[in-house]
Amino acid sequence: MLDKANAIASEIVRLRRDIHAHPELAFQEVRTAQLVAETLREIGGIDIRTGVGKTGVVGHLGTGDGPTIGIRADMDALPIDEATGLPFASQNPGVMHACGHDAHTAILLGVAHLLKQEFAAGNLRGNVRFLFQPAEEAQDAEGLSGAPRMINDGALDGVDHVIALHVDSGLPVGKITIREGASSAAVDSFRGWITGSGGHGAYPHLGTDPLWMLLPVMQALHGIVARRVNPMHPAVVSLGVVRGGTASNVIPAEVYLEGTLRSFDPQVREQLLVEVERAFAVARAVGGDYRLEIERGYPAGHNDATVSDWISATVTDLIGADAIDRSRTGMGAEDFAYMTQKAPGAMFMLGAAIDDGVSRGHHTPIFDIDERALPIGAAILAETARRYLAGNTNDL
Repeated sequence: MLDKANAIASEIVRLRRDIHAHPELAFQEVRTAQLVAETLREIGGIDIRTGVGKTGVVGHLGTGDGPTIGIRADMDALPIDEATGLPFASQNPGVMHACGHDAHTAILLGVAHLLKQEFAAGNLRGNVRFLFQPAEEAQDAEGLSGAPRMINDGALDGVDHVIALHVDSGLPVGKITIREGASSAAVDSFRGWITGSGGHGAYPHLGTDPLWMLLPVMQALHGIVARRVNPMHPAVVSLGVVRGGTASNVIPAEVYLEGTLRSFDPQVREQLLVEVERAFAVARAVGGDYRLEIERGYPAGHNDATVSDWISATVTDLIGADAIDRSRTGMGAEDFAYMTQKAPGAMFMLGAAIDDGVSRGHHTPIFDIDERALPIGAAILAETARRYLAGNTNDL
């Protein structure tokens, strides 16, 4: 399968560069969806649904009977000005594929090519559901991202297992991170306002100062993980925005804070919400008040042990056992977690670092990947699905 993937590597690269040059934000992936649908039609033999989960595309390939495996790729970009200088850099100002979703989409189109060949040879029984998902990076006005939108539109109905990958710009090409259990963190966010009366900077004693109240509130927020959460359970409380004041001699009436909460354990997730409320309530103890808004985000992702083993076995046979990195997951979030709640599944990280000593972090203006990783990712996904449909996995 790796040889077959390398044979179409130039096509996968072409698709990735096309998508990279024309990035689209969450639920705006109109051109990308059109490219996906057109490519699937060119491959042939694939039933296609468009407009799934607003702007998603679902392709169905198979015999109609037997098991069904879903393979997911996200399509959306980020609101970032690209600074890579690539010849195929973003042509849309302020929008960039800075997380690798262009690669994911191109890889899955490559997988469709590969599995079409396998079905044409008559070796497989069952079905593949190609899930080209919008809006992994953002939620709509109703608080839903692309994965639950697609699920609500029936994209995973009848799917027995689901798999996916994510490129990793910090992991060398040829390395794969796969683990059973926790694969991504639950994420929630908060917006809070510490309020006072404000006043003249020359007469602070005549009013109440929310900037002064900010210090004990921040201490309380940063003390949540250190002193309130069981140290055996990972958790993160991070502030990303602190904003207040307009002039040096004006005490503002309000200070705005915004932050993110990360966790794996469901009970810890709920505890963080309670503790954030308590931290803001400290403002009342020092003569002020507060308002707090919580936005619930994605649940924690979970890699099914059996599906993780399938992927590990595929990687071992295609690349070698030393290609597998089983280090602990980080606190990043992924809405693929919704799909693994619907069907047992797993996501692996695909090494895609450019080996030149430059750090090209995800969600940065210089993000980029080594395109040699593209056929490797396509081969792993396609071979895992092929073995599943050929009955060559542990539980069949």
